[in-house]
Amino acid sequence: MTKRGRTIFIKAVSVTAIFALVAVSVFFGYRFAERQWIYPKKYEEIVVRHAGAFGLERSLVFGLIKTESGFDANAKSSAGALGLMQLTPSTAEFMSRKLGMKEYDLFDADTNVLFGCCYLWYLSRRFSDISTILAAYNAGEGNVSAWLKDKKYSSDGVTLNVIPYGETRFHVKKTLKYKAKYKSIYGL
Repeated sequence: MTKRGRTIFIKAVSVTAIFALVAVSVFFGYRFAERQWIYPKKYEEIVVRHAGAFGLERSLVFGLIKTESGFDANAKSSAGALGLMQLTPSTAEFMSRKLGMKEYDLFDADTNVLFGCCYLWYLSRRFSDISTILAAYNAGEGNVSAWLKDKKYSSDGVTLNVIPYGETRFHVKKTLKYKAKYKSIYGL
């Protein structure tokens, strides 16, 4: 190989090595960004404590919080749902009675996650399928109970084959996607 040939070869190898390093950096940088910004673990201590107390998967609770509020403890929906887990005042009142709490603040992250986890646990005692539980969380247990009795929506009275509300269908799909991401990224 001539001197010029070796120089061209070395430059080609150098350029390839640089591209490889850039590709690895971009990949790992993206994974880091995905972990930190796209799928944050904000309020981790609170989620771990309350999910554990109610026997819930942390990935489910993180996924639901991401779907419901995007980790905004001061979130308010047009339907009047509040806080991280977007609890309606009526659901919060129901949970406060179950937990024996007379006073509470739904914008307090600890209280909101406590109530949200308690409500998920309660729904998991009424419904056995995770998609059905999430549908009840979003659309209300009364609606889901009615859907389960209707052959258009459920063939077995336990699992929803069709979720009639588009918003609820999207909510369930999105939450399950986020749950899977939290499980794969963090091993929760």
